[in-house]
Amino acid sequence: MSRSNQLTLKDPWEIEVMREAGRIVAHVLARMERIVVPGVTTLDLDREAEKIIRTAGAVPTFKGYVIRPGVPPYPSSICSSVNEEIVHGIPSADRVLVEGDIVGVDVGATLKSYVGDAARTYLVGECAESTKRLVEETRRALDAGIAAMKPGGRLLDVARAIQNVGREGGYGIVRDYCGHGVGRAMHEPPQVPNYVPKRASDYDLELVPGLVLALEPMFCAGTHRTETLDDDWTIVTADRKLSAHWEHTVAVTEDGAQILTIP
Repeated sequence: MSRSNQLTLKDPWEIEVMREAGRIVAHVLARMERIVVPGVTTLDLDREAEKIIRTAGAVPTFKGYVIRPGVPPYPSSICSSVNEEIVHGIPSADRVLVEGDIVGVDVGATLKSYVGDAARTYLVGECAESTKRLVEETRRALDAGIAAMKPGGRLLDVARAIQNVGREGGYGIVRDYCGHGVGRAMHEPPQVPNYVPKRASDYDLELVPGLVLALEPMFCAGTHRTETLDDDWTIVTADRKLSAHWEHTVAVTEDGAQILTIP
């Protein structure tokens, strides 16, 4: 493991371990695809995810995570964010999914001390065309960001690629939360914004082999502004309009970007 510009770069062995963790995450998300249906609760999703993670010999990265002093540790194995919830929704037996909902499922698995982190937004039954478009365009923004992760490129190339898709679609692009480096810790430098900030020079970073990032565009049907609910975890859109979230853990290599959170 080496350091460059205060960033922790991963060697080939570390990337392979993260790929193993990522496969577990991918397995969970594939299972969610089959069981996200009207009538299921978000607690049902959480229990199934934890079973898969632990059976694979990993541990749920999110469970017990401390975000800041004074806030209780995160209680669940996944984040399940429904409709206007952007991220960090806490699974509950009282949250029953209904036809037309969308639910973002964010999963972290730690294996041999390394983290795999990914998310996707699922349609619950039949949804409105505008809802389908929001979900699909957010996924497309993730693809665009990954395509921009070329060795020798810049972190701002990734931010701009994601931003372009969001702006073309007319969506609010969340600014208060962003992607991040990932490795032994779930959150490592650098932050990866989904838009080009005014202080762009703060993010003018070269993409070098060994850099591993969690890209996670979050688009909203209305405003990009956010609020935090009383549970101190769940982040919602300020106007309570829909939001979608997609994420992959991606490594920069000499040959380009490699997605680590796929089967």
